[in-house]
Amino acid sequence: MQKIKLLPSLVFVFYSLSSFALFGIGDKEEKNDQMAIEKLALLESEKNTVNVFEKNVRSVVNVSNIRIARTGWWFHSEEMEVPAGAGSGFVWDEEGHIVTNYHVIANGDSFVISFHKDKETYEAEVVGAYPQKDIAVLKLKKKPKKLYPIIPGTSRSLRVGQKAMAIGNPFGLDHTMTSGIISATDRKIRGVANVTINGMIQTDCSINPGNSGGPLYDSQGQVIGMNTMIYSASGSSAGVGFSVPVDTIKGIVPQIIKHGKVKRPGLGIGLLEERLKYHFGIEKGIVVKYVDPKSPAASAGLEGMSRDPRGRYLLGDIILKIDGKEVNNYDEIFNVLDKYNVGDSVQIDYLRGDSVKKTKLKLMEI
Repeated sequence: MQKIKLLPSLVFVFYSLSSFALFGIGDKEEKNDQMAIEKLALLESEKNTVNVFEKNVRSVVNVSNIRIARTGWWFHSEEMEVPAGAGSGFVWDEEGHIVTNYHVIANGDSFVISFHKDKETYEAEVVGAYPQKDIAVLKLKKKPKKLYPIIPGTSRSLRVGQKAMAIGNPFGLDHTMTSGIISATDRKIRGVANVTINGMIQTDCSINPGNSGGPLYDSQGQVIGMNTMIYSASGSSAGVGFSVPVDTIKGIVPQIIKHGKVKRPGLGIGLLEERLKYHFGIEKGIVVKYVDPKSPAASAGLEGMSRDPRGRYLLGDIILKIDGKEVNNYDEIFNVLDKYNVGDSVQIDYLRGDSVKKTKLKLMEI
């Protein structure tokens, strides 16, 4: 009997809701209920991924590299803009600075930025770049009404196995998200400038052509790196991607914005090319090709190469160590000095003839 009594009530409820719906009454409530049901259906990990995407997608941009091509001959030649490539980037601040990879903007003549769900495109110009770390900064010539800068996190405390998410434009598919984990930290990967980039983050997030320059996020929605390259035989994602750590980016981008370049410490010397060094039979150390007369190296008494009266080249000093760390090529001396600041003092161990000598000097800005 109780079941029979309930039926009319249920019918009445259904009839009432249907009647309200016919007149548009209850539409809003039904929509809210449906959204609530959909949210409840998501796992906590899924909610986190959705939340990171929705809160950060407006910070990610598409970067188009435009090159000027010339056709015809002499006075009949014409200039035309042709796409030279595309990548990703992210909004750094409300002044309109965009951070991306150097290799995304290399050899470009002009650059076009597009935002998520914004039909308008925006021209940008290069502020500066640091190829050794594959970092470049653009600035919008005209800004959208509202910019959404990224929230930089830290890469110093990353742990293998923690969640990672990438947003970018792989194969031109704008604002695509992929997720995975941090596979390894502190990788040493040779970059576009033929210099090893230390501290790289390895992730198994799908990183493909077009993702370069896009941000890598943690589960808090903070940027922990910039997606830069992949290891792949096919050119597509093989689950091994690498990102420049955000701590490196935070140290470089403000310098580029302020000075248009990165102020690097140096010795004030020129290095003999690798192939020529081996021609002279030198395997260890770095041969000093020349010394800037106004540099700390000159004040410290270092000597470069010279010629004898017959025109034969004579080797100069050979730098063996900097503060106890061996240096045998440009890559090694770059990464050793990269840990110092302009004005820091270092000890140089060098070979002159058959004698090993030591000297101290202050690093100069180069």
